[in-house]
Amino acid sequence: MKNEGSTEKTKFWRETDFGQVDFLQATYVTHSFTRHTHDTFAIGVIEKGAEQFEYRHDFHSAPAGALVFINPAEVHTGQSLTKDGWSYRMLYPEAALLQQAASQLSGRKQSIPFFPEAVVRDDWLAPRLLYLHRILEQPLSSLERQSRLLEMLGLLVLRHAEERPELVLPGQEHRAVRQVRDFLHANLSENVTLEQLAVLANLSPYHLLRVFQHELGLPPHAYQTQLRIAQAKILLAQGKAPVEVAAEIGFVDQSHLNRQFKRIVGVTPG
Repeated sequence: MKNEGSTEKTKFWRETDFGQVDFLQATYVTHSFTRHTHDTFAIGVIEKGAEQFEYRHDFHSAPAGALVFINPAEVHTGQSLTKDGWSYRMLYPEAALLQQAASQLSGRKQSIPFFPEAVVRDDWLAPRLLYLHRILEQPLSSLERQSRLLEMLGLLVLRHAEERPELVLPGQEHRAVRQVRDFLHANLSENVTLEQLAVLANLSPYHLLRVFQHELGLPPHAYQTQLRIAQAKILLAQGKAPVEVAAEIGFVDQSHLNRQFKRIVGVTPG
């Protein structure tokens, strides 16, 4: 959903592949948010300009590159720090989703995370959060959407939550990884989900992501893409049109095939 004016613009959408997370990309100049709350977390990155806001009985300013954390049910405001406005990208994950991510990190049930700092400078994580936000605007497999989002929620908890769970390290899950790998080979064109693979491996989704990448060098969604691109090259060599190939091997559409094909092969399918 887009709303564009002469100077201000917003784009809002909702992801339901992994719980429910709302996304907002916006530029505001004169707009000012009155005091309000969210039922969800509000986490994002300032892309340009600077935002100022009241939160937890204090005033905060967030410049370009800063991460912003608003916990659920906390009253806050929002407006530009300067006359030039600000642009930001926000995600609004449900509290239960962050709790689930925290629990999967440690392998045992955790309470809902709390982020003590409203504005954080993290030059390693901020660009990764921006990348996630931008890539989720594009066609992706369910497996990739779920995997990327879960990984990011885990990183946010590990790096900035008040209580940071001790991460369960990869062990000797060779059989589980082999089962998932074989399943991906056998179901090349299927819209496989992360939860489906986790059940198959008898591991939590987050731990599966870590052990699969630890053993094979790629997360499951990237491994799936490699398999599909290899099959696409065979089908294209047989004379099939890219649009047919995309549908046959499970890509969302031809643009999805084109983008992934060029990332791996270096040229477009054409």
